[in-house]
Amino acid sequence: MENTNATGTPEGRLFYGWWIVLSGFLNLFFAVGIVFYGFPVFYPSLVDSLGLRRGQVTEGIFLGFLMVAPFVVFLGALIDRLGPRSVIRLGVCLVGLALFFMGWMSTLWQYYALCLVEVVGYILAGPIANQVLIANWFRAKRGRAMGYAYLGLGVGGAVSPILVHFLIDRFGWRGAFEFIGIMIFVALFPIAQLVTRSYPADLGLHPDRSTSLAVPSGESPDQRKIFRASLRTTNFWLILAGTTLVIGAIGTVIQQFVLFLRDQGYSTGQASWVSSGLLFSGLAGRVIVGYLADRFRKKNVMALFYLLMAASIPLLFLVHFRGAVWTFSIIFGFAMGADYMLIPLVTAECFGLQALGKLLAIIIMADSLGQWLGPVMAGRIFEKTHSYNWAWGIVTIAGLMGAALIFSIRQKHIEA
Repeated sequence: MENTNATGTPEGRLFYGWWIVLSGFLNLFFAVGIVFYGFPVFYPSLVDSLGLRRGQVTEGIFLGFLMVAPFVVFLGALIDRLGPRSVIRLGVCLVGLALFFMGWMSTLWQYYALCLVEVVGYILAGPIANQVLIANWFRAKRGRAMGYAYLGLGVGGAVSPILVHFLIDRFGWRGAFEFIGIMIFVALFPIAQLVTRSYPADLGLHPDRSTSLAVPSGESPDQRKIFRASLRTTNFWLILAGTTLVIGAIGTVIQQFVLFLRDQGYSTGQASWVSSGLLFSGLAGRVIVGYLADRFRKKNVMALFYLLMAASIPLLFLVHFRGAVWTFSIIFGFAMGADYMLIPLVTAECFGLQALGKLLAIIIMADSLGQWLGPVMAGRIFEKTHSYNWAWGIVTIAGLMGAALIFSIRQKHIEA
């Protein structure tokens, strides 16, 4: 006869929360890793085939986030009210459809419209919902669980430049978009339907197999009170401003990296391999940062990794030396392992879980605006100066400032 713990779950059976981690891994692999990190490989084709400017190809996603921004609290409230599972299913459908129809677009306005649909899908199926999902299922091992889930983003990012380059060579850029759109829907919708559960209580379980109460679904007056109180704290604005600066710096480098290397004499294929190397390095960073976050002050770990990332960017001024490029890729990629992963951990530690969806929706919306405003800024700078030097200088300073702001957080839990 199997022994059972206090929750009634057999001791020898794998805790279902690790299946939730797997679903988060796959969501982040496809909906974020493949899409976000694969997009820059499409840029040369969009510039050459549709006649778009460098600023315009990165402008589409930025404008999408700008248009969705007024509704971000509503989208965050949907996660808190309906649970992550429901919104992830809808988000997967929107991401898949947007990418599929990008294979049919021929004008700038169509690109912008599809980018808007993609952004809504990204918000619903991407980091926010999956961060809340993992936080609901884990307490003591939350950093480790988040690190494993975020390996999906890293693996997706690492393989996507090579995959997208292969698909474009094989099927053309239009066929590549269609293939990825179908692949995302087929891979993720069954996972959301059959595996994902929003709360441990849905299966009669508790977080971490503990005897404490599971997070309840639905919004309560306490959630609204904590949400309003959190917005009035210095910590909230330190998290928002610090992560926006750093994520903006990361987005600028990632989105312009392939075009930058092509300008310096690298082929698109070579640039894709270097970009993949950067993202493979990020896999080690995600695993290590998860373990460190469970052992040390999360905001200090976050600030350290952000500082390391910012300090590596000046290596791009030595792009003509192949060794410098690969050194940058390894250091920047490793430090990038803390990008979005630590945001929910620090936020939950400061404000708890009850209003986490709405708080993360605001923070990550600001981060996403920075993530896409930075590349637009870099594209405009290149169009004026025919160089990325000013852009690399600006994002280095932004990264250093962001690390300092995160280090300044004073963690104090908000009570209802």
